Amino acid sequence: MPAHSVPADIISTVEFNHTGELLATGDKGGRVVIFQREPESKNTPHSQGEYDVYSTFQSHEPEFDYLKSLEIEEKINKIKWLPQQNAAHSLLSTNDKTIKLWKITERDKRPEGYNLKDEEGKLKDLSTVTSLQVPVLKPMDLMVEVSPRRVFANGHTYHINSISVNSDCETYMSADDLRINLWHLAITDRSFNIVDIKPANMEDLTEVITASEFHPHHCNLFVYSSSKGSLRLCDMRAAALCDKHSKLFEEPEDPSNRSFFSEIISSVSDVKFSHSGRYMLTRDYLTVKVWDLNMEARPIETYQVHDYLRSKLCSLYENDCIFDKFECAWNGSDSVIMTGAYNNFFRMFDRNTKRDVTLEASRESSKPRAVLKPRRVCVGGKRRRDDISVDSLDFTKKILHTAWHPAENIIAIAATNNLYIFQDKVNSDMH
Repeated sequence: MPAHSVPADIISTVEFNHTGELLATGDKGGRVVIFQREPESKNTPHSQGEYDVYSTFQSHEPEFDYLKSLEIEEKINKIKWLPQQNAAHSLLSTNDKTIKLWKITERDKRPEGYNLKDEEGKLKDLSTVTSLQVPVLKPMDLMVEVSPRRVFANGHTYHINSISVNSDCETYMSADDLRINLWHLAITDRSFNIVDIKPANMEDLTEVITASEFHPHHCNLFVYSSSKGSLRLCDMRAAALCDKHSKLFEEPEDPSNRSFFSEIISSVSDVKFSHSGRYMLTRDYLTVKVWDLNMEARPIETYQVHDYLRSKLCSLYENDCIFDKFECAWNGSDSVIMTGAYNNFFRMFDRNTKRDVTLEASRESSKPRAVLKPRRVCVGGKRRRDDISVDSLDFTKKILHTAWHPAENIIAIAATNNLYIFQDKVNSDMH
């Protein structure tokens, strides 16, 4: 499918920074849009600030790989913020092949009264400079400047599916289908290959890497997920090449459920460590699962996202939806998890009360102070007034990308080319 047939403004990734004050989205057209949360207004204290566009820039352009006669899309696959170390903000963005480090700075003052330059900035004739003056800083309209700091290219033969910044704030990793590379943020011309699952003969290939993430506190630990539904926890202290994992998390398959689709729907599309670092959250086609790092045999919790699709796998295979890659997210206290579904629905599961809810991202629900109404999908004949029949779900409207503010009940939901931000009373029955 040619790249230009997909609208460029379809959002392909959503990411809050470490404080939640900034939110970045990337799209299929290679653009990054950063939103900033407005400070609380003086007149109405405790009113939450809205998120407004702070900066927009073109991160990636379409390229052509002449050696392979392949078009490389500009689509942004992932964005990761670096922990802030000074007044500037930094983020990494990647398309299929190239990772870029961007620096975002603010200017609201400009120097005036140069000794050696005139007002236009041209150098003065030095013989006319008879007295020296002290330059002064004058206020000006706020300018947000985005500058490319580093380009990390040529590290991957296959498409990059994930990047993750290490807790040491000096290194990050990038993963493609068969390899994971470790980079130093200051070095662009070489990376260190830490996982390589490429078989000697590609015909022997049975699984690919689907996602990877560093542990939030231990800089030597990372996890990667596979298309076979397994998770491998690796320790970089054990060996330079982490092909031998420290722990393998895998759920034994129930033979009675085996079908043609079993392997496709068990592929893990996303993996996220909890903020505490004790648990991992994974998403496959029909479920989200919570794994305890101390228990490899099976997940400690499994939540059905849209079990009513189990009988529809044939048609979902025919329209390619079965290969959709849904992401998942933890709330700030690791007590609620969120993931997307079809028909612009997204799901939340409360780990303590075991209650769950289906919500819809739509124009109606995004009006100021609108309360999100729980939605229900019904299978079979009897249905209540507001129920939606499983046969009338719109599979072109899918929520693949979601993000949760690190501390507050603010969520960002990407519904094709619309970004919805729901805050505070996200859904009153869950919190």
